[in-house]
Amino acid sequence: MIQPHGGVLINRIATGARKDELEAKAKSIFNLTIEDRYGADIEMIAVGAFSPITGFMGKADCESAIENMTLTNGLAWGIPIPLPAGDQYDNLSEGQEIALLNKEGHVLAIMTVDEKFELDLSNFAQKCFGTTEDKHPGVAAIMRGGNRFIAGPLEMVNRPVRHDDIDAKYFLDPSETRAEFEKRGWNTIVAFQTRNPIHRAHEYLIKCAQEIVDGALIHPIVGETKSDDIPADTRMRCYEALIAGYFNPKNTKLSVLPTAMRYAGPREAINHTLIRKNYGCTHMIIGRDHAGVGTYYGTYDAQVIMDKVGPAMGMQILKFENTFFCKETNGMASSKTAPENATQVSLSGTKVREMLGNGERPPAEFSRPEVADILIEWATAKK
Repeated sequence: MIQPHGGVLINRIATGARKDELEAKAKSIFNLTIEDRYGADIEMIAVGAFSPITGFMGKADCESAIENMTLTNGLAWGIPIPLPAGDQYDNLSEGQEIALLNKEGHVLAIMTVDEKFELDLSNFAQKCFGTTEDKHPGVAAIMRGGNRFIAGPLEMVNRPVRHDDIDAKYFLDPSETRAEFEKRGWNTIVAFQTRNPIHRAHEYLIKCAQEIVDGALIHPIVGETKSDDIPADTRMRCYEALIAGYFNPKNTKLSVLPTAMRYAGPREAINHTLIRKNYGCTHMIIGRDHAGVGTYYGTYDAQVIMDKVGPAMGMQILKFENTFFCKETNGMASSKTAPENATQVSLSGTKVREMLGNGERPPAEFSRPEVADILIEWATAKK
């Protein structure tokens, strides 16, 4: 099986007596309340999804990621993972042990503050997001946290509280997906990243990839996304319906990734790929406008950057052009496979949301009817 990023799958999860010890310690040390997106980062660090890092990143690694797209040890890394200290920065000291709490007051982790530092947020935003505009959701998130950070190793005491209705069986750590792949006898696994319901074009990409690998991991993000994105629990119903009706379950695995979207396009493609490597995948699908938002990135910018970074990561990058339903061939196609002047069935996201809100199914060439019905139910309930 493929080695984790950096060679070792990190485990910073406190269990048993150690968990009890840290729970008790949290009552007597400084408590820092953090946003949910950083609580998700704690879980990603602790379970090894962000291997090889063992805690929130220090200044040298952050600046290396920003400027060079690597950690200081040379491993590929697209977007740094620092922890903003906000207005509590001056109350913290290097060498201090602190408890990290969510907004509800639950202890998430115990962290040793190894370093306090500042970053140039404008440079961070421009290099990683391609813009400093605060209307970009990723830029808004880093600006909201401020420019003063703390770094250091952590141990997770409790996982973030789930605020959705997703079956616990889908929350698999990297050690668990790796065990599942070994149990199934899979040596080559392709990952498909998504934050949206899977429409016919996505289904086509996954199935094309499945022809050359042992299995596919459909791995939607269910952490913090934009307010106008479809809720995670609704999306999960769509994925379940699609897999049940249109995929072979013997070589398809559905699991979720409880991290926040950064909407960083090409840079986020790097992080998405190294994360899936840690989950045991060998191949990664990079389609059009991967992890994009608005018009900030070119259609295939992520593919260009992964051409440079993917081989060094030991990952096979599967690049796909925009695909669509072709009326002439009565099937899915791309510009590579469709006849000249092909009639495409394609809809904008705005048009699809409008149709769903009116209780109308998008055409069957765009979306499977079972998926459309779930989305119509969600859209009409929203009204």
